[in-house]
Amino acid sequence: MSQNTSHAVMAQRHEPHDSLDYFPTPPWATRAIAERLPLAGYLAWDPCCGEGDMVRPLYEYALAVAGSDVHDYGKGFIVHDFLMPYEPDGIAGSEWIFMNPPFRLGIEMVRRALEIATHGVAVFARTGFLESAERYELYRERPPALIAQFVERVNIRKGMLDPDVDTATSYCWIVWTQAEAKAETRFHWIAPCRARLERPDDYPPKPTVEPEPAPLLDLMAVPA
Repeated sequence: MSQNTSHAVMAQRHEPHDSLDYFPTPPWATRAIAERLPLAGYLAWDPCCGEGDMVRPLYEYALAVAGSDVHDYGKGFIVHDFLMPYEPDGIAGSEWIFMNPPFRLGIEMVRRALEIATHGVAVFARTGFLESAERYELYRERPPALIAQFVERVNIRKGMLDPDVDTATSYCWIVWTQAEAKAETRFHWIAPCRARLERPDDYPPKPTVEPEPAPLLDLMAVPA
């Protein structure tokens, strides 16, 4: 059997301890949960926004959206370490926090978000984030209000948005709300929706490849 050499994000993904673990979220996947949540009139914040791929679709649903990241991706967002015990100027008072956190820091970032958000927290994660004894303690202490599982694969690729990538990992949204802090967790399947929610301008234009110039004829080799 030949080795799988595709760009798909596999379930057994291992990142260096100092990796940014940057796997941007396709905007259609954010729309899939945003249209199911009461965001109109609320302030939202993505504290690990990368190049803003989750921030942009949230503008379509929330009153205002802020973005920050520990790394400067050159898109004008605030550079801020979300795990520091303060909120950057202009972002304090966010009612919703949306994020696709680095997998290795997921528990810490969820706990921090639950301390800050006054209304709710929505986390995009591979479905494997629901596992492990350590994360079980988080879910036992603060049961999510909703687990929304994608039934179709979400096109995730490291370092860039790519509409054509093949994805081998399943993803879900895990949602907490302050109003349902101790309620029983609901499970919901997100029906196929990519075709409806995806837009051509969600993705950066692909670089054009200049065609190779045609070789010059060797005039000495052409018969008279």
